Amino acid sequence: MVTGWTGSTAGALQAALRLSNEAFAARLGIGVRTVAAWHQKPALRPRPEMQQLLDTAFAQAPPAVRDRFAVLTGEAAHSGRNPLRADAGTGEDGAAADAERRLITDQNISLALSRLDQLADWEPGTARRQVAARLARLDRGYLLDRASHRRRVGRHRVAQALGGYYRGQVGGYGRYGARGGQESEIVTSVLTHPDWLDLDCPLTSGHDGLTVAGATTGSDVPLDSAVAGAAAERLAETLAADTRFVDTPLYRLAGIDIGKGKIGGSLAVTQFASYALTLDLLEGELTDAVTAGVAPQPGSLPLRDRYLPDVASVLDVGGRLCAGGALALCAFARPSSPYRGPADYVLLVQERPGSVINAARQLAVIPKGFHGPMTDFRGDAKIAVTLLREMEEELFGREDIDNTLTGQNAADPLHPARLSEPMRWLLAEDPGALRMECTGFGLNLVSGNFEFSCLIIVDSEDFWSRYGGQIEANWESSALRQYSSLDSESLAALALDDSWSNEGLFAFLQGLRRLKQVGGDRVDIPAIEWSVQ
Repeated sequence: MVTGWTGSTAGALQAALRLSNEAFAARLGIGVRTVAAWHQKPALRPRPEMQQLLDTAFAQAPPAVRDRFAVLTGEAAHSGRNPLRADAGTGEDGAAADAERRLITDQNISLALSRLDQLADWEPGTARRQVAARLARLDRGYLLDRASHRRRVGRHRVAQALGGYYRGQVGGYGRYGARGGQESEIVTSVLTHPDWLDLDCPLTSGHDGLTVAGATTGSDVPLDSAVAGAAAERLAETLAADTRFVDTPLYRLAGIDIGKGKIGGSLAVTQFASYALTLDLLEGELTDAVTAGVAPQPGSLPLRDRYLPDVASVLDVGGRLCAGGALALCAFARPSSPYRGPADYVLLVQERPGSVINAARQLAVIPKGFHGPMTDFRGDAKIAVTLLREMEEELFGREDIDNTLTGQNAADPLHPARLSEPMRWLLAEDPGALRMECTGFGLNLVSGNFEFSCLIIVDSEDFWSRYGGQIEANWESSALRQYSSLDSESLAALALDDSWSNEGLFAFLQGLRRLKQVGGDRVDIPAIEWSVQ
């Protein structure tokens, strides 16, 4: 018998046996939750009676299963060393073993595989075999090189490439552009309309009016063999790169009614896997084409030709899967300082890491998040709910509200009793200190996502004095930057930084434009004029 079982090595045995969580639990005669807990806490040591069950399962396993177990734990089957040693599974072989283990034991990957089987009309288990075959032949060095090439394709080249694919305005709709002072004009990939800009829409009841409908029409288009293959490749690359993948519910846009001072429209519910295996593939296809010197035009991008072939298809949000989210420029009032100078707003900008699905390794405003329900599928449809959730998660350190880390077990995650101290102060101690507005709306041509650009203003200087030192970005940011609303020169240079995501720059510019109107003496920002082209 072997000794020293941990959650990680229990998972390796499960992977070697090629069993799902349910089948592994049934084989051991234990609860599925116990097996899930081993995956959630790899360092966890099972109770003695559980270790005996694992010993028995290992002893009864065929030699091929034992050999696979040794590989997954980083040990050769004939090495004679204990495969349960603490440092097993390091280096490239360890990374490969971890990827294979996730393929078999990660519940979210399993859900995505099942979804791919359904979308491609494959027999159950086909997607798992397809992804496993691709994972086995993936060159991780190639993935690293490709990621480096993709990072060199900056925001401007992406916007320019999409401008070549979708040429000119259509019915008043065009790409968002802006000019500040004497600077050259910036053009983004965000498709918008003059009626969708400068909304000055408070995110309060009576203005923030998205509702949930039951329709799911257009969200589940069957995949042909080429698209299904691209989706399987995407899952294999997700495993190889150890990218976090969580199949949570998302809102998809079914209809939109936007105007001055109001947000209206309808939403339906889909799953993240449906988006990740379809529309989200378009960004990689585009950047790879730009890197290779291929002119993006109809006929040169097969996935784009299928999903978003023209502006009409982009605007037809009810006839396709249109996921998206809300992102906001945050402005916190600060008192004057003998060292820094007069009273101002501190503006926060994040640098995104490579481990995120959306806007990886790019600049973005913070908070930024997909619009999706937590527990109240109808009530959570309000844009304000997503922004409050993302503030708690991305700025105030609420890990329990991050469904990429833990399951959502609280009945009311934003109940006052559960709020972080900074958020509780904002909403209860000084409710007039927090203002949230929607400044614009657009459809990002990169993947067809809807984007609500917003501005969050905290007017009370007391908040920054009390809680400014507690603001700390979560795993979705690799770094935070701060800028003064009085530093017009730095803000102008920041707007020209090619590291922005297109939607991040859209929200940044619209937020600055609105802040200049309402910020008074705390703000020194050049006039920003937008255009639609």
